[in-house]
Amino acid sequence: MERALVPPQAADTGMEHRKTSVYYTDKRGYDVTRYPHLNKGMAFSLEERLQLGIHGLLPPCFLSQDVQLLQVLKNYDMKRDDLDRYVFLMGLQDRNEKLFYRVLMSDIERFMPIVYTPTVGLACQQYGLTFRRPRGLFITIHDRGHIATLLQNWPEKDIKAVCVTDGERILGLGDLGCYGMGIPVGKLALYTACGGVPPQQCLPVMLDVGTDNEELLKDPFYIGLRHKRVRGQAYDDLLDEFMKAVSDRYGMDCLIQFEDFANVNAFRLLRKYRNKYCTFNDDIQGTAAVAVAGLLAALRITKSKMCDHTILFQGAGEAAMGIAELITMAMEKEGLAKEQCLAKIWMVDSKGLIVKGRDQLTHEKQRFAHEHPQMKNLEEVVQDLKPTAIIGVAAIAGAFTEQVIRDMASFNKWPIVFALSNPTSKAECTAEQCYTLTEGRGIFASGSPFDPVTLHDGRKFFPGQGNNAYIFPAVGLGITACAIRHVTDEIFLTTAEVIAELVTEKDLAEGRLYPPLTSIRDVSLKLAVKIMEYAYEHNMAALRPEPVDKEAYVRSLIYSTDYDELAVDSYRWPGDTMTFQSCKL
Repeated sequence: MERALVPPQAADTGMEHRKTSVYYTDKRGYDVTRYPHLNKGMAFSLEERLQLGIHGLLPPCFLSQDVQLLQVLKNYDMKRDDLDRYVFLMGLQDRNEKLFYRVLMSDIERFMPIVYTPTVGLACQQYGLTFRRPRGLFITIHDRGHIATLLQNWPEKDIKAVCVTDGERILGLGDLGCYGMGIPVGKLALYTACGGVPPQQCLPVMLDVGTDNEELLKDPFYIGLRHKRVRGQAYDDLLDEFMKAVSDRYGMDCLIQFEDFANVNAFRLLRKYRNKYCTFNDDIQGTAAVAVAGLLAALRITKSKMCDHTILFQGAGEAAMGIAELITMAMEKEGLAKEQCLAKIWMVDSKGLIVKGRDQLTHEKQRFAHEHPQMKNLEEVVQDLKPTAIIGVAAIAGAFTEQVIRDMASFNKWPIVFALSNPTSKAECTAEQCYTLTEGRGIFASGSPFDPVTLHDGRKFFPGQGNNAYIFPAVGLGITACAIRHVTDEIFLTTAEVIAELVTEKDLAEGRLYPPLTSIRDVSLKLAVKIMEYAYEHNMAALRPEPVDKEAYVRSLIYSTDYDELAVDSYRWPGDTMTFQSCKL
């Protein structure tokens, strides 16, 4: 059993630093040094080594965390490629959790592309080969009726956030089955690194129902169930049992984030659970918020309103529908009628332009189907509709051709081009293509990072990355901080508005539509406070009494990478009670 004794002044300090707390543990010996929550490597003091029974198990050297950080960075620089760097950082997370997060926070812009997109996509594809030590909880279709028991095997009791996937649609890579576990692990690492949610309060979960990926079924290193995906009622029963078991064990205010489920399940599961549990789908709602935040920032460049724009999507899946719904809400907020809002949004899927009368349209697609002749080619659609903004979310590399971008520039002073598909290899166009072909007039954002672009006239642009990491860590922090029971779309629109407001004029002039990633922890803090204010204003928060100083309260919850002082549970009695009785012999 472990427990922390935190000094009162910890709640009053800043986001990046808190004074050391005393942490009592009954673990001894190798149980301490092999437990990532407690392990400090050679930063254990001599007193700690003696008390915890680890003296002699470590070299006779005492290193500060700063020296350990430099040691990690030097090793990191020696790695050959990004996959090696990913494996190295995951190994550090398995050994020394606080040092791992200290490394990430030391340069989040440098390390986020390794632990998150785009490298995490490659890591998932190679998950069996690089697998070292299990992280998270693996629940299979054959565990139905026993999920509550499996949850009891997880050592942490105070879980605030769960990230769950079934691995069917990992980024733009398709069905990776159990290899998809890298996504919840990476997402929750950013809950801590970007949002400050303590890692011991986060639980990654893989729901393994099989895979339809024939290559994985033949892969000798594959770590999941070796059969086709189970669908239908058995699948639904598994999800129902999982949602109930999580809420029963961790409370109705435990946040459950759905990640990388296929379209066929993502929408219906969100509709099914959103008003019953504390849950959201990051691919639908998180992507929507970060995209709309970018659009709202772009409006400051175009000097226009959202309802002035015609928006064309390349793709009509989870991300497209989520973004479109939030754009509709933003337009309605400006005073436009719902039907007029929908008429300004067009979508192209694998069969062409979505129009009324087309066969086999899903319920979601029907809402954005308009009267128009059928068209299959994106270039022709762009020339015909003359959109002011194009948004790519179909994971079709190069979909925004030179012709598409030149046409966008020909009938727009400020063409908005969002190539949001992940990973980088799936991007609809590059930042350089957009800025070059539009002669620097393009307003660009991407899902994965691109390097700065310098045009022939010397102008330099820093492409905006529409990274969901601006959204889900802050939303997770805000929701769990005040115990919101149901996550509404209004929370995501509020989040998008705040992010857009945090973009400076200098950022916009440099091509940035989002605050610099270096400030993401401060951004998350501001967003979490805003979410709390919104929740109490609309009677959505279950935490009582309502904190008077919400910023100070949120700061008090923030995870610190400072090492705790570890101690055994020792104490003294009053002096007179410990007096030895004696006698004359």
